[in-house]
Amino acid sequence: MSGDAPAAVGGFTFWFATQRWDWTTEVYRMHGYTPGQVEPTTELVLSHKHPEDRDHVAELIARSVREGESFSSRHRFLDTEGCEHTVMVIADRMLDDDGTPIGTTGYYIDLTETLEAAEQAVVEAVLPDVIAHRAVIEQAKGVLMRMYGISAEQAFKILIWRSQETNTKLRAIAAQVIRDLRSLPDPSPATVSAFDHLLLTGHLRIPPDDR
Repeated sequence: MSGDAPAAVGGFTFWFATQRWDWTTEVYRMHGYTPGQVEPTTELVLSHKHPEDRDHVAELIARSVREGESFSSRHRFLDTEGCEHTVMVIADRMLDDDGTPIGTTGYYIDLTETLEAAEQAVVEAVLPDVIAHRAVIEQAKGVLMRMYGISAEQAFKILIWRSQETNTKLRAIAAQVIRDLRSLPDPSPATVSAFDHLLLTGHLRIPPDDR
């Protein structure tokens, strides 16, 4: 295994027809391998998954192949030294010239560790942007937290990653997340009704010390 620390973000591509996986250097290192040390097959990918998450991930992969969907998930895997990683897999479909799905490509985001020194430097560099546009950034963080079931710190980390990866200002990424919410399907009436109930009765569940 390389002496370099595993990277927090790495890319992958999964081809439906051949079920071939391509990993970037960072994903190899996340799993404890040097780049090119092994061939990342579906069997190898599943062998690293946490036993409690393996069947779920296997079904997601099978459904990707069967229905031409992207492979996106939040799950745990074990690297070659037995260390547990919690990762968010964010991906989109690849289409051929006829619009037929031929694979999925995206990123592993390792949520296990908090911001390291290098990442903290990035945070400090964008801090004026964060302060000046706190409202929209906080809104975008809230969206990611709800959609992916992650913490505020992890959501902020993803926004910073997208800002770096695309060389786009953090506030612009955050604002576009909010704008793009309009393109999603409206919540079902049952969901809205359940939220109405929570909103109107929330004061009854507030702990006495917080009132």
